[in-house]
Amino acid sequence: MSKPTRLFDYLKSNIDTAGRVLKLSKRDQGGWKSYDKNEIIDIVDNISKGLIAKGIKKGDRIGLMSGNRPEWNFVDFACNQLGVALVPLYPTLSAQDLSYIVKDAEAKLIFVSNKELAEKVEKALANNDLHLDIYTLDEVPNHMHYNQLIEQGKLQNIDLQQYNDAVHEDDLLTLIYTSGTTGKPKGVYLTHKNIISNVGACSHLLTDDIKKSLSFLPLCHIFERMVVYMYISKGVNVYYAENLDNIVVDINDVKPQVFTTVPRVLEKVYDKIIEKGKALTGIKKSLFFWAVDLGHQFQEPKSNNAWYNLRLSIARKLIFSKWQDALGGEIKFIISGGAALQQRLARIFWAADIKVLEGYGLTETSPVIAVNSWDENDVKFGSVGRVLKNLHVKIAEDREILVKGPSITSGYYNNPVATAETIDDEGYLHTGDIGELTADGFLKITDRKKEIFKTAGGKYIAPQVMENKLMESVLIGQVMIIGENKKFPSALIVPAFEELEKYCKVKGITFGSKESIVQNPQVIAKYQREIDKANENFGNWEMVKKFVLLPKEWTIDNGELTPKLSLKRKIILQKHDEDINKIYAE
Repeated sequence: MSKPTRLFDYLKSNIDTAGRVLKLSKRDQGGWKSYDKNEIIDIVDNISKGLIAKGIKKGDRIGLMSGNRPEWNFVDFACNQLGVALVPLYPTLSAQDLSYIVKDAEAKLIFVSNKELAEKVEKALANNDLHLDIYTLDEVPNHMHYNQLIEQGKLQNIDLQQYNDAVHEDDLLTLIYTSGTTGKPKGVYLTHKNIISNVGACSHLLTDDIKKSLSFLPLCHIFERMVVYMYISKGVNVYYAENLDNIVVDINDVKPQVFTTVPRVLEKVYDKIIEKGKALTGIKKSLFFWAVDLGHQFQEPKSNNAWYNLRLSIARKLIFSKWQDALGGEIKFIISGGAALQQRLARIFWAADIKVLEGYGLTETSPVIAVNSWDENDVKFGSVGRVLKNLHVKIAEDREILVKGPSITSGYYNNPVATAETIDDEGYLHTGDIGELTADGFLKITDRKKEIFKTAGGKYIAPQVMENKLMESVLIGQVMIIGENKKFPSALIVPAFEELEKYCKVKGITFGSKESIVQNPQVIAKYQREIDKANENFGNWEMVKKFVLLPKEWTIDNGELTPKLSLKRKIILQKHDEDINKIYAE
């Protein structure tokens, strides 16, 4: 049995998959269209031959802008088995960033999924006098379809083995451009070895009984991409969800045993469940909230006593079994990443026998640094799990997390200055995150180094910790703590407008427009009470003294969020400069 050293080895080598047979599937005419391993290899090989016929060679870069679908994998494997690096392009990229990335990466051609993205790419390239062939994955009039490459490949008498043999583990696999919160995008340089080492170090999570997965987080991001490689390496079937709008239908149709998510999705799932509970009456409502209260008391499994476990078994049978059914009924665990997960959510989902494994990592680390386990003896709420066995983490004097190991990038493409700022002489990558290692070996993240700020009184504020606490309110959709060099911290709050509208209806408050409701004195008073409740968890210097309610949600398209849904703090501060001045002028 050969050990994979290049990504395409997961398709072409004899790897133990515990009897599972790989399939990649997508929605098609109301059902699912699936590709088995032999079909995948055939399509991949023909795309590779088509690319060779076009003059594409080892060391070239190719762009790909698409949502999740099997074709994403086909193009990816077709490139990586030739030693061609894939450059994933977020569909939400601005025209400016798109043209910058294509130019910086020196892409030779671009694949896009549909007509809308084809037009977006054409416009961005034309505005910057860039000329590249564009292939579409969907049939789009007046555009080259990727099937043309497949058909062209079928006509070629090419032995791909020599091209496969020329690819080595240290060759560039992908350039992933991180948007960050300021400045131009940086191309993270990741090799076959980087990602394969991370896949191997995380593979213990996939037990032999896991056969089906659902994928809806963007493959453009290394988190979902690495996990999908892990699925493929283990023969786990991957079903690609069309979009988040249909996610409930897809979950109940596929009945996955595992999927990845970000905390915001889990927050919305939890809020909707609670909303349904509130609509119950009598004994059903009482039982529901008895179970919820019990769930919030859940400790790490080995710490719960027999009396608690007895009550929990009743709650699982009467209430939590319905939560499991809402997620298809077969979930073994869910992997959460990209942002901090509220402890209360981790506790209650575990109580419901839906294990949520919080992990942590960066694009630069391929990406996982640490992750909790499904093993009931190997999880700690409030932590991001144990550091992977093939990595070494140390905490610097200023409490920044430093990491070293085989999955760590060698640097940023065409950017030696940024590389030197991020990777020190000993080879440790400086994550920019503040954290600590517990006595029993779990990693905790407390904040972003660059986001911690001082008030005018010299007190340090860790905004993410405070924001996570405020987000426990169902009425708060988004929040950003401000107050650098000011007398006290304040908050910019975007209400969860659906929940706010329900609250207004119960209280007899006319909702009207979003612009008017955020000015309503009764609504402002309600949010003050929500803040007062959260302030009980903060020190005197941390307490939010003032806030402003904003009528518009922060979005990726408007530039306030990164593709990972992180706040672009500098941009938000600039856009709300007037609101902030009013807060501190009084």
